[in-house]
Amino acid sequence: MSLLECLVGIALCMALLNPLLKTSAELVTKQIQYEKTQALISEGDRALELMGRAIRIAGYSNIRAHQVRSKKLNTQEFIQIQKKSGYRSSDSLTIKHGLSDGIDFDCIGNVLTQDRTKNQLAHQGFLVERQAGMPKGVKVNGGSLKCQSLDRQGRIQNTTLMNGVNLLTIEEMYSSQGRTDSGQRIYRVVLQMTDGHLLHLDMERSFATRNLL
Repeated sequence: MSLLECLVGIALCMALLNPLLKTSAELVTKQIQYEKTQALISEGDRALELMGRAIRIAGYSNIRAHQVRSKKLNTQEFIQIQKKSGYRSSDSLTIKHGLSDGIDFDCIGNVLTQDRTKNQLAHQGFLVERQAGMPKGVKVNGGSLKCQSLDRQGRIQNTTLMNGVNLLTIEEMYSSQGRTDSGQRIYRVVLQMTDGHLLHLDMERSFATRNLL
């Protein structure tokens, strides 16, 4: 076989292989994007469920603790939204509630006890901050969603729930007559998430209070 015939054979082989290699590379890229998307969805679902659980328990008052507490709180103090107070004008959420007779957990899974309360009330908060430890000027894949709770000395502690959050918005929903007929307050929570490159994902859930009128 001459050199020319060998070169022609190699060229034909490459012509056949190139589409297959390109298709394989595209499949790998799509698989990586799919896995990243599923990871973001999983983290987002977990974060939204934690916020939803906090909203549902906001204002809960154990009857025995209620009798001990001397200060009567305005219901507005049990759930507060601070608009555009965080990373890229994200909203933040603060919840207060009493402890039940069972086992209660804060937003990072710590068991809530009386030494983790202030004025007989537990504190849970959610906010978005710039990712810690990243020098200025370095591009980051969104901010960090933080969970706030009280330590055993009653001081606020922040713990990172997830990174890659571009924006957190929280809106109270109203009907044409105001709040719902049942007196419940309904909040729409939206998380905008990113991997810092190609993926951008919006997740939205609505949650209703159970203890506020």
